[in-house]
Amino acid sequence: MSNSKPRGLTLLEPASAETVAPCCPPLTERPLSAAEAEQTAVMFKALGDPVRLRLFSLVASHEGGEACVCDISDVGVSQPTVSHHLKKLRESGLLTSERRGTWVYYRVAPAVLASMAGVLAGRG
Repeated sequence: MSNSKPRGLTLLEPASAETVAPCCPPLTERPLSAAEAEQTAVMFKALGDPVRLRLFSLVASHEGGEACVCDISDVGVSQPTVSHHLKKLRESGLLTSERRGTWVYYRVAPAVLASMAGVLAGRG
């Protein structure tokens, strides 16, 4: 097993708030390249744990689009475990964080939800 730090999900910054370019094409459009599959797997692997998925959902749905760690810590695991899972979500590129005094605030990284939706989009 490699000791290297996991690479985050590569997202292309949108030209405007309405235009979002996902990292990878929809799965139904064409087969993913090896690099695209690796990028997408990092994202889904991070969300493959129920506690991480719940934390991600709590942040994404929190009023104002950001959540203090104090608001999302009650997910049935210890505080050190919450911190570990939040770190994994940050390392995968799904969340960003900002320390304000003694608290850390989390946001879903820009364009992540649109990117995830784009990868999973199918043809109607």
